Amino acid sequence: MTTPTVPTTPHSTPDQPATPVFFLAGGTGISAETLGNLLLAQFPGLAFTRRKIPFITTVEKASEVVAQIDGAMTDSVTPLAFSTVSDDEIRQELQRTQAAFIDLFGSHLDTVERVLHVNATHSAAALHGVGDTLRYDRRMKAIEFAMEHDDGASLRNLAQSDLILVAPSRCGKTPTSMYLALQHGLKVANYPLVPEDFDTGDLPRPLRDLGDKCFGLLSTPARLSQVRGERRPGSTYATLAQCSFELRRAETMYRAHRIPAINSAKMSVEEMAAVIMQSSRLPDLA
Repeated sequence: MTTPTVPTTPHSTPDQPATPVFFLAGGTGISAETLGNLLLAQFPGLAFTRRKIPFITTVEKASEVVAQIDGAMTDSVTPLAFSTVSDDEIRQELQRTQAAFIDLFGSHLDTVERVLHVNATHSAAALHGVGDTLRYDRRMKAIEFAMEHDDGASLRNLAQSDLILVAPSRCGKTPTSMYLALQHGLKVANYPLVPEDFDTGDLPRPLRDLGDKCFGLLSTPARLSQVRGERRPGSTYATLAQCSFELRRAETMYRAHRIPAINSAKMSVEEMAAVIMQSSRLPDLA
């Protein structure tokens, strides 16, 4: 199913229209979207509309996609198409587009084959890890663990976690936990710091023997107040004073217990996950 077109910035004008961007894949499209967006992030002043087209598994479907992409062309705009399609025949059909076609899969495959002295399978299942049952099961178990231990909902088996994210409410614990589980197969719990936790500066009781597994998240008072205000407008919980207090006390707690921390205010989930894994020396289990 094609996702709706969503402008990414409000800055396009008649003189500089938004560039249509298509993410094409034989599977879910997560890889094409992630890698394509990584490249687009290098052009912060430009406007784009993004559309993901997953599960392109036949030449007929590829022909329909080519027509759709070419239909977005104008005299002043050439679409960009990022592809991770692995099937040779389908890729060749997609390459018929008049748009700029960025082959994120095939363009590097020859180099890898040459170095390894082995021909690739060109299999979508291999690309997305479906054929590796152990890895798939590990990711699914990690997601179940993250859901069970989201926002302190369960303290059971905390010691089995690979990582425990600790932060005041609305600093990005949940999406980061889920991303680390889905993309890296890590069992991540997250624990919310509430006002009572700031009275002594000690780690909350369930975490006191697990400090080596903890990683702290922070934000800026303005950003945290904005996010909380969208959830509970007009509440004390969302005031700038309350947010400033909680962030100061959380940072003091992290320092006292030598818990590494990052500021999530201007970081994407992907960036946060990468920094956390590197800082904590966590393996990629997916």
